[in-house]
Amino acid sequence: MSIFNSDYFTVGKGGLSQFQTMVAYLGGSAFQTVGDNPVTAYRQLVQQYAKDLNGKIVDPKVAVQEANLQFRQAPLACCLSGLLPRLVGVGFKRIPKFGFLLGISFFISDNGEVGMLAATGASVLSAPFINPIRMIEKQQRAYFKQSGAEKPIMDIIKESAAKNFRPLFRGTVPLMGHSLASATLGLVGQPKLQKKIKSELGATTSLGSAATGLISSAIVSPIYVALTNPLSRLEVIMQTSSIKGNSIGVGDAMKEVAADSKKFGLRGIFRGQGIGIVKAIISLTMFHEARLFLMGTFKQSNEDAGLIPANAGD
Repeated sequence: MSIFNSDYFTVGKGGLSQFQTMVAYLGGSAFQTVGDNPVTAYRQLVQQYAKDLNGKIVDPKVAVQEANLQFRQAPLACCLSGLLPRLVGVGFKRIPKFGFLLGISFFISDNGEVGMLAATGASVLSAPFINPIRMIEKQQRAYFKQSGAEKPIMDIIKESAAKNFRPLFRGTVPLMGHSLASATLGLVGQPKLQKKIKSELGATTSLGSAATGLISSAIVSPIYVALTNPLSRLEVIMQTSSIKGNSIGVGDAMKEVAADSKKFGLRGIFRGQGIGIVKAIISLTMFHEARLFLMGTFKQSNEDAGLIPANAGD
């Protein structure tokens, strides 16, 4: 359904309109983005510093020490780095992703319940919209070691414009896989798991929505990070190289990860895994709690206004 169709704003059987559902998803995303940005920045540096300034692969412990040093030297700058493009990306990234996700969901079901088909479609179709924002975000943090400050957004855009903006689409291929895992486990799996945990524990304990959400996020996150961490490495390698220089393709990025793994074993291929799990737990919990709060608020408002169809519970 189109957002220009009146049905988009009509309250459905689930007690919400498509518009209200979209607003709830965007609100949850914005809340999550602000809350997890410091962890997101730290994880990128841990993965980015897999190589020193001379291009030599270093021990994962050294990379962690380098990331810690940058955060100690400029804690505020590091914590806020990339936040602006990420917040802008709540619109540019999330509207296409959630638009495809919820659009497909409402198309194939009456209540708009998010399923695997919708998650797969959204992951593939939204990647070209999402990637430029992720590229700008990572480029902002790419030169902390050299300059001690984040790279200005306009500099990134100007450098990309000189190459017809092609650099902004570096890393799109691994992003599709990353987005698919994120959608299936984060947007589909976590809510279903939370409902299961709430139904099982709700009868015997006093655990509320936040607690069951945290538990379900803690269960889903290690699986999600194990699947996406290698893809995240590929994105970081491809998106933090100089825009002015030659791009690094998927094949070359995979060779770099393979060389890292050969030298340092699983520690090499899974750089940032631990912090990635922490980030995923924080991100999933914050996103879903904010989303559920907004959806509950909208649903209560619709109920009070008598807008929910009489047969909604059938």
